[in-house]
Amino acid sequence: QVQLVESGGGLVQPGGSLRLSCVASGNIFRLYTMGWYRQVPGKQRELVATIFSGGGNTNYADSVKGRFTISSDRTKNTVYLQMNNLKPEDTAVYYCTYMAPAQLSSWGQGTQVTVSS
Repeated sequence: QVQLVESGGGLVQPGGSLRLSCVASGNIFRLYTMGWYRQVPGKQRELVATIFSGGGNTNYADSVKGRFTISSDRTKNTVYLQMNNLKPEDTAVYYCTYMAPAQLSSWGQGTQVTVSS
């Protein structure tokens, strides 16, 4: 099992920036995908961005392309989400996830991001 701890959420004004971090620990496979999802009350959790450990391939939701950047530091087992030009509709609880073949997926506890003036 892999444990995930997120940090970096908070309150920011529209147009501002935040960086989320997620540290993974435990039985981490060599090849895995880590990423970020977000959820608002009453709606399904949705993909924000993912990154693959094998080659750094990334995937983004259309709504965040050009504004968010996902990156990782494998030496620290950490994945980051740099969020720029934040909009009120980005307000949500952001969850880090770890996925690997033949392993149960793991989720973090979530971190609140609020974009408001």
